[in-house]
Amino acid sequence: MSKLSDLPNIGKKLEEQLNEVGIKTVEQLKKVGSKQAWLDIKAIDASACINRLCALEGAIQGIRWHSLSEEVKRDLKAFYNTVTI
Repeated sequence: MSKLSDLPNIGKKLEEQLNEVGIKTVEQLKKVGSKQAWLDIKAIDASACINRLCALEGAIQGIRWHSLSEEVKRDLKAFYNTVTI
């Protein structure tokens, strides 16, 4: 798996956004983490929502974002709420 779009949840548009913010490899995404990657994307696309944040975390974990644990979903939602309020 070398392309970001090979990961679950990462389509062409999200891959392009990740590339635009300097994240070009799976390794870079894992190193940066879902929260920082989402913040970077949010800086260039105000429409970045919680689903995109969950998609990034799911991609890092190698699963569809719907399958994230409830604990992870709560953590991401709390983070999202602190940023968007």
